[in-house]
Parts: sequence; C-alpha cells; structure tokens
Amino acid sequence: MFQLFHLTPGQGGSLQQQLREQIASAILNGNVPLEQALPSSRKLSQQLNVARNTVVLAYEHLLDDGYLIARERSGYYVNPDILTGQVKLDSAKQETCKIVGHNPPNWEQHFKLNPSNQTNIVKPRDWQKYTYPFNYGQFDTSMFPTVNWRECCRDAVSGPSITEWAGDRMDTDDPLLVEQIRTRLLPRRGVWASEDEILVTVGAQQALYMLARLLLDKESTIGLETPGYVDIRNIAKLNPSIVKPIPVDDDGMLVGEHLKGCDLVYTTPSHQCPTTVTMPIERRYQLLEQADKDDFIIIEDDYESETNFESNPTPALKSLDTNDRVLYIGSLSKTLAPGLRVGYLVGPAELIREVRALRRLIVRHPAANNQRSIALFIERGYHESLIMNITRNFQTRWRAMDVALRKYLPESHTQPTFGGSCYWVKGPEGLDAVELQKRAMEESILIESGTIHFLEDSPPTNYFRLGFSSIPTDRIDEGIKKLAELIRSMV
Repeated sequence: MFQLFHLTPGQGGSLQQQLREQIASAILNGNVPLEQALPSSRKLSQQLNVARNTVVLAYEHLLDDGYLIARERSGYYVNPDILTGQVKLDSAKQETCKIVGHNPPNWEQHFKLNPSNQTNIVKPRDWQKYTYPFNYGQFDTSMFPTVNWRECCRDAVSGPSITEWAGDRMDTDDPLLVEQIRTRLLPRRGVWASEDEILVTVGAQQALYMLARLLLDKESTIGLETPGYVDIRNIAKLNPSIVKPIPVDDDGMLVGEHLKGCDLVYTTPSHQCPTTVTMPIERRYQLLEQADKDDFIIIEDDYESETNFESNPTPALKSLDTNDRVLYIGSLSKTLAPGLRVGYLVGPAELIREVRALRRLIVRHPAANNQRSIALFIERGYHESLIMNITRNFQTRWRAMDVALRKYLPESHTQPTFGGSCYWVKGPEGLDAVELQKRAMEESILIESGTIHFLEDSPPTNYFRLGFSSIPTDRIDEGIKKLAELIRSMV
C-alpha cells in the first residue's frame, strides 16, 4: 500500500494535493482493496516523511468527494459506490476477441483529406531549455500578470458568475467580454462595431478557418501574400480553392493588377507576416477602392496590433472601410497568452450570423469560464497595464536586436517601424536557412527558416525570422554573434 504513493515537493501542486490525487487514482484503478483499511494518518505520514496534518486533510477531502467512507474505530475504506458504473471486461474474452476479430480499417482509403501531409511551421516544445530562443510567437512567463489573472479567474468561479456562464449558452458569447472588445480593444485600432458585429473565437485561427469555409469553394480565388502566413495557405488549400500569390514589397501587399480575379484577399497590413513591413495609409485606401471596384472581400489579420511602438500608429484597414468589405480578426495571443486561444472576428451582422451558426456546429462557443475571466481582466484595466509592460520590454529587446544585427549581420535587415516581436532577416546569397536552423539548434539557438512562408515553387532559401518575445535582453547580443559566426561558416 505504501509503495503506491510518492510525493515530490515543488512539483505537481502541494503535497496534500499530490497525495489526494494519487490515492484517488489508485482507487479508480482498482489498486486499493475494498475491504482493506487505508494506512492510518500517523503511519502514512511517517512513511512519506510529511506532516500528519497533510495526510489528515487529504483523507478528509477524499471523504467529502465520496472516494472514502469512515468506519468507527476501524479507519478509512474505499467507498464501493465510487466504482459503480465502470465497465468490467473479462480479460480472457478480450484476448480472444483481439485474435478472432482483428480487422482494422485501411485508414488511407477512408481519408478524404490529409492535413497532416501539409507543410507547417514546427516549434520545439522544449524551447525553454535553449539558451538563445529567437523563436517567434512564444510566451514570456516573466511578464505574465499572475496575481491579476488569478484574481479574475477566482472571481469568474464565484457563485453568481458560475450561475451566469455554466449553463448551455448554445451559440452566444459572454456579454461582458463582447462589451469589452467593443469598447476597449477595438477603439484602440479605430474600429467601432455593435454587439451583433462581433464574434468570440477560439483564437484567430478558428476565425480564419470558418471564413474560408463560408466564403471559398473550388471556383473561388483567394489572394495571399508571399511571403505570408503559412496556416491561411493550408486552410485555403483544404477547402479547396484557387490560391493566387500576391507579392509583397516594402509597403506590404501589392495592389492593382496583382489582385485581379480575386474573390477574397487575406492581408496583414499593420505588421506584415513575416516581413514586418507596414502598409502605408495611401496603399490601404487603394486596396479598399479596388475591393469596391472589383467586388472582393478583405480579411484583415491584425495579429500584432497591441505591440506597437509608434505614438501615432496607422489605423486599422477596417477603420477606413465604409462599404463593409473588411473582415477584421484580432487576438489576445500576443498579449495575454497564446494558450488561452481567444480571438475575435468583426464584420457585418449578416456575416457574423452565419459564422456564429457554423461555430455552433464546431464548438458551440469558446469556454465560457475563460471568456468571463478575460472580460474581468480587461474591464479592471489589467490588460492595458499588461500591454504597457509588454511594449516597454519588447521595445528594449527590439533596439537590442537592431544593434546586434547591425554589428554582426550588417545590411541583413530593416528595423520594423510598427513594433511587433520579430525581425525578418535576409542572409547572404547561397545561405540555406533550413540547414542553418538545424545547425543553430545544435548550438542552443532557435530561429525559424523563412522558406516555408513563400508560395513560389522555387522560393529563396536565405531568409529567416528571429523572434524576441521570449529571449532575455542580455542574451540577444551574444546569441546574434554566435548565429553570425555560424552563418559565416556555412557560406
């Protein structure tokens, strides 16, 4: 019995919580006999070398939760009711079934789509162990407002709040979150919308997928920036549709003849992905005029709008739109946390109605408790404070990156003016950035090869992306120096 439980201080919650979870797991797995008393609190505390009160409290929790029953002067026993309803199969019959009836389907013949065959950006799950993590889009735990977030999560699970969000909401969103998006987040980008023009999504990714499902078919043409965002390309090809590459210059996506024949155009005007250039307001007006003239719809992905270093940023494309042709996508991934998977879509009410109906068939709505926690976080001003902190830290790293790149890789980059959290770097001619990425990992340096972002059949191989959202400022210079030395050894 004692061998079932092993506690590790500092890992997996408190010792009491670890013990409670291990006993509950042992009971559910059938490892604790029904008629055998659990060890006394004194014996178990001595065996595990923990305070007796730790064991007493764990037992009391399990008693309250129905895992244990107490017998007077005998101790704690497994409550047999906790095991009722579990299916029990005869192991001998199971083995017989496996031998006689083993005829699995040929899945390759059944699949109508193979999304796993698509080329995607792969990010190391253990990126924290690397000394120089110049990987893009990761989360810096040092800037996360733990105390404020914990407060909002706690208040979101108070009695009155649970009553509001715990029921089946069908296809509706938390009204408090929608109100915060409408009055606090969107006005920062010059966008004004009514409640029926806003939909909460499971990250920007879900918004893109649902729009592609609604607006594209095999006869449709979607214009995509090249280089551009990999996932929208893969989403468009799954539906399927005709993908038209649209070149990018120093002012972002080109307009004019390049957009002829498009039904839908996807663009990242504020901080082009991945080149980081910003589309000037003159070209934004040209794009809107052409959309009206040629009758196409624009998806504006404003993915890094909050991390802006300019005092007077260019307004969102959506804010300039007077004909309801721009569908605006925002996200909290680059500020609060990517793991929360919360974004939002803004568009005409008739479009939002259809997207809402489609979302209902997929997930109904994003988790309502998370929606309420985020709504409280924004309402109390914590999000504004977080943005200020992130901007201040990112701006310091942004400058350090520029200094280091100019020192060790001169003429390799242009400093992003809008802000954001990355640099797009053009390496020397002949550089293989895919191979560079592999060799850099061996030196504890994480970068992202740029080849994957191009739509051309024979893309350039010497571009790569350097993120600075998760690397400490004091490691930037040394990391760029080591990377530059590696590049020189390869060309």
